[in-house]
Amino acid sequence: MSGTLYLCATPIGNLEDITLRVIRTLKEVDLIAAEDTRHSIKLLNHFEIKTPMTSYHEFNKVEKARYLVEQLKAGVNIALITDAGTPGISDPGEELVKQAYAAGITVTSLPGACAAVTALTLSGLSTRRFTFEAFLPSDKKERQQVLEELKNDTRTVILYEAPHRLGKTLFELKEALGDRNISIIKELTKLHETVWQTTLSEAITVFEKEEAKGEYVLVLEGRSNHELMEERQERWGAVALTEHMRIYMDQGMDKKEAMKAVAKDRGVSKRDIYQRLMMEDNLQP
Repeated sequence: MSGTLYLCATPIGNLEDITLRVIRTLKEVDLIAAEDTRHSIKLLNHFEIKTPMTSYHEFNKVEKARYLVEQLKAGVNIALITDAGTPGISDPGEELVKQAYAAGITVTSLPGACAAVTALTLSGLSTRRFTFEAFLPSDKKERQQVLEELKNDTRTVILYEAPHRLGKTLFELKEALGDRNISIIKELTKLHETVWQTTLSEAITVFEKEEAKGEYVLVLEGRSNHELMEERQERWGAVALTEHMRIYMDQGMDKKEAMKAVAKDRGVSKRDIYQRLMMEDNLQP
C-alpha cells in the first residue's frame, strides 16, 4: 500500500504552538521533508524527535517532489514541514501536494499555526472577508498588476514583507491604493510581539527614520464600499440617462431590466429613473 503525506503545521515563533498530533506524527512517520533541515533540527531536538529528515525547498521542489512521491508510492509515510507555519501557504509545499494527488497518494493536513490568520485576528481590522497575497511579486509588471487588482478590493488584505523591502512596499501601497488604515505586525507569538495600528502615510514617515527589523505581516484595510458606490454614482452621473439606458438595452435587457440596472448604478430608485425618462420624453418636440 502507498504511504500517506502529512502536512504538519509547526510553530511560527513560540515552540509551545505545536499540537500533540503533530508531535506524534513527526515521531511516527518514516521521513520528514523539511524546507530547511538546519532550521528544523532545532524543533525536532526540542521535542526529542529522531525521525530522519530530507531537504525540500523552493529550488528543488519539482524534482524532489517526484522523488518523494516515488517513496510514498513505495509505502513510505512522509511528513512535510516548513520553516514556520502551515506547509503549502506561501512555500513550495503546494507542488508536492499537487504531485501526490496526481499519483493517487493520500494527503492529510494537521492544522496549527499560520502567520496570516494569526496576524489577521490581531489586526483589529475586518476579518469577515480577506485576501492573502503573501509576498508581492518581485517582477515590476506583475507587482503593478497585483496592486491594480487590490485597488478596489473591499476585502482586508494580508501581505508578508521582509524588513529591507518594507519602506518601499508601504510607499507603493499608498501610491497605488491611497492612504489606508494598516496594522503592521512583527515577532508573532514571540516575547516582543508587536501590533501597530496606523495608516500607510504615518508608517512611511516612521520607517523613513527608523530601521525595520524582523519579518513583518501587513494587514491592510480594504476599499470602502461607500467610496466605491460614490465613485460609481459620480461616474455614471456624467452619462446622459438615455445613453445609460441604451448601454444595457444593447446588451439584450428589456426596458424594465435596464431601468433597474441604471437605478443601481446611480444610487436611486427605479421609480426615479422612470419619472426622469417620462419627463425627458415629454420635453422632446
